[in-house]
Amino acid sequence: MSSLLALSNSLADTVEQSGSAVVAVNAGTRISPSGIHWRNGIIVTSDESLQRYDEITVTLSDGRTVPVKFLGHDPSTDIAVFQLKDVEIPVAKIGDATTLKVGHLVLGLARSSEGDLRAAMGAISVVTGAWQSMSGGKIDQFIRPDINLYPGFAGGPLLDASGDVVGMNTSGRRGTALTIPTATVNRVVEQLVAKGRISRGYLGVGMQPVRLPNNLKSTLNLTSAGGVIVVNVEPLGPAENGGVLLGDVLVTLDGVSVSDTADVLALLNNSDRIGKNVKVQAVRGGVLVELTLTVGERPSKED
Repeated sequence: MSSLLALSNSLADTVEQSGSAVVAVNAGTRISPSGIHWRNGIIVTSDESLQRYDEITVTLSDGRTVPVKFLGHDPSTDIAVFQLKDVEIPVAKIGDATTLKVGHLVLGLARSSEGDLRAAMGAISVVTGAWQSMSGGKIDQFIRPDINLYPGFAGGPLLDASGDVVGMNTSGRRGTALTIPTATVNRVVEQLVAKGRISRGYLGVGMQPVRLPNNLKSTLNLTSAGGVIVVNVEPLGPAENGGVLLGDVLVTLDGVSVSDTADVLALLNNSDRIGKNVKVQAVRGGVLVELTLTVGERPSKED
């Protein structure tokens, strides 16, 4: 009994200490999502839980409600970032999600719009490698905690047994809990704070998936079932500058087979590729040609 009591008290202490960095994000929704004071003056929350980005306030652990400024969002990773000015509250202790193993105990935290702190305990049920969201965002790990994602828990932190934040909770399919790992949040926060948007690679082509005839695959010694045919080339864009022509069928990008437009976008989503040369193999007139393209930066909608 004493060991159970010690565990119970330890969990309660962890919730209390870590919970001071958890806020409620008041954004015009019936149930306010939670947010995390990720670094000094920076609040992170779940983008899909927001109905608007202006006139946002957050409710702090002491019950105060203060305004925040919208800095940017990335719907593909479900991350929105706000700035908290002239208010001193504890900053979350950010941990390393790569230390998580199936079976590890974890805590999900949330804060209500009235200022109440809430918690749910469970275990890690699934943890695997990097994956791509349906909207093309690169998530560094797939983490599924076995916790109930009660209303208001989206945007709140997932804590490991040490009380470190290992990610931001959000809703998966059928309301199941998913956690965006700290590495992903850190990467997105860096760009949104610096630029207000996410930089992604850009080739300047319109593409459609296409299947290749078996005899052509055999002749060219191709392993992929298809590629992407270029249906539009932007004047003076990276593709045209690199020699891509209308009707080319791209089959590899930087040595990776591409058989769908999503494959190309997944490779370009990494901002580290911007300004770098990539080798492209394309089928042109029944012949395999190799081109070198310099990846550009995808223009923002505001540009």
